Amino acid sequence: MLRQDMIGEATRLTRAGRLVEATALLQRMLHGESAPDPTSRRAQPALEGPTIIDVQANAVEDDNGPDLARAESHMLRELLDRATHRPGFVLRGVTARKPLSMSDIVPDGTRFTEGSYSNPAGSRAYKLFIPSRNQHQSLPLIVMLHGCTQSPDDFAAGTRMNFVAEEKSCFVVYPAQRAKANHAKCWNWFRAADQQRGSGEPSIIAGITRQVMRDFPIDPNRVYVGGLSAGAAAAAVMGNTYKDLYAAIGVHSGLACGAAIDLPSALVAMRQGGESSHRVVFGDGPPVPTIVLHGDRDTTVHPNNGDQVLEQSVRAMRLQKKIDRGQVPGGHAYTRTIFSDASGRGILEHWNIHGAGHAWSGGSPAGSYTDPKGPDATREMLRFFLEHSLAQRSG
Repeated sequence: MLRQDMIGEATRLTRAGRLVEATALLQRMLHGESAPDPTSRRAQPALEGPTIIDVQANAVEDDNGPDLARAESHMLRELLDRATHRPGFVLRGVTARKPLSMSDIVPDGTRFTEGSYSNPAGSRAYKLFIPSRNQHQSLPLIVMLHGCTQSPDDFAAGTRMNFVAEEKSCFVVYPAQRAKANHAKCWNWFRAADQQRGSGEPSIIAGITRQVMRDFPIDPNRVYVGGLSAGAAAAAVMGNTYKDLYAAIGVHSGLACGAAIDLPSALVAMRQGGESSHRVVFGDGPPVPTIVLHGDRDTTVHPNNGDQVLEQSVRAMRLQKKIDRGQVPGGHAYTRTIFSDASGRGILEHWNIHGAGHAWSGGSPAGSYTDPKGPDATREMLRFFLEHSLAQRSG
């Protein structure tokens, strides 16, 4: 049975309420196996393990009714439970981590406040890091979008972005996905309705960004968005839909804008990369500066997806290419590819981290989905961000 046929059959089984069979069929697809003889259906054991990471069907009602939405959500959750327990998956501290303390999240002398934002598309809470030196000048703002099952506190602890932001005097805002919008608190990057400017989750994330810009001394030319996994895919969407708001984007273990438009195409994209017919190609003019980091042993979101994020921008203009290779002492080797414009300014960066799985590179084990063996994704992403501004793009 062909891949698309297997997806179609899994969808049919799901709608019929035969979730175990649908999940088993999709697992065979992800492992490159053929489908079993449909006449020989045996009961499958229940899947074990915690509900973990990358993509989750939205559990709100759709045109087919709430039962289908819940069934598809359950199917995908069960599928990814098994997928994330395959050999080579890097996961640190999910079940045995100590409770977070404020010392894991923010440095002394700084604040981490709560806020909320609402518009016709919905409402979301957020946490805002306020650096100690914020009184006399307009400062950069970093928007950080967490991965599935994570929270702002967890993501801040794992990335240690607040500690580096304090060094560089930056605000950092962490929008929080709601369980009512997605059971696993994933940003719904794979839904066509959440890939458009002025509607859905992009409008909420942009609204949070603008609210912080209004309430605090933010430099409007130095606003950036980055994320991990589903949050990284959402960051790619924001870079495409709000090019006038964000000066640069960071995509860690994520997917290109439009890599998927529904649940079946999301599964294919995670396995092998998005279909070219779905991916968005930027139009004329300079691309949004983008840094991509991806482990080459990522078995949850295929490394091809990192390449595809860059392809969207590389096609938009002629860029010079430079490749550097390095090794973190006691950690991972990496290949860093830099694409520069005619003036020599780096516009795009791709960090291919050798031996790394699906985790924030160089992160702290205090948070989930981190790989302390580096390189330090937080410092590299923030360094890249601060090298770019909207004024440079329009100048």
